[in-house]
Amino acid sequence: MSDLHCAATLLIARHGDAEYRHPSVLSDEEGWLSDTGIAQTESLATGLAPRKVARVYTSTLARAIESGALAAKVLGVEAQAVPGLEEFSVGALDGRPHDDPELASVFKAWQHGDLRRGIPGGETGEEVVARFREALQAIADQFRGETVLVFSHGGVMSFVLPRISGNVRDDLAAAMFLPNCAVAEVSVDGDGFEVMSWPGSSDSAVV
Repeated sequence: MSDLHCAATLLIARHGDAEYRHPSVLSDEEGWLSDTGIAQTESLATGLAPRKVARVYTSTLARAIESGALAAKVLGVEAQAVPGLEEFSVGALDGRPHDDPELASVFKAWQHGDLRRGIPGGETGEEVVARFREALQAIADQFRGETVLVFSHGGVMSFVLPRISGNVRDDLAAAMFLPNCAVAEVSVDGDGFEVMSWPGSSDSAVV
């Protein structure tokens, strides 16, 4: 089997529970891990020790970087932040309520397949999918036949992973929300991406 068709296994995790200075409104602030988040991340890493994780990658946002550093210490490997894995930006909607109708309209368009719509001052759905896919593909290409832990964010994971995987529906996450430190296992080979497991919750309060 060629390296191209030798699958890389990406364990893509939502970062640990985080705290924010302005939690009641839309914001791009990076946050920091709460005590609960620290415990979640260390528990996750301990549980993954038998998987022989080769490396930990994270988004460039602080809450993911902190999660990656904690996990890497437990696993005895290196952690590295790379661009492309970040949560989507709220752009010009910063400071508005979480139920802002303009943002809801963009999300609804994305859910119905119109990825050309964009968040004002932020990205289109097409741009979010492209940069997240490219970041994951670059990681997978370096670790054919190995397992890598990747810390990202619940929104972008839920939006992109079903759309780049050939074996699940785009609306996979609509009723299966990703809790903090939940891991979606994704296999990547020369034929593309395949979601092997999706540990979602039916309780939207975990988001």
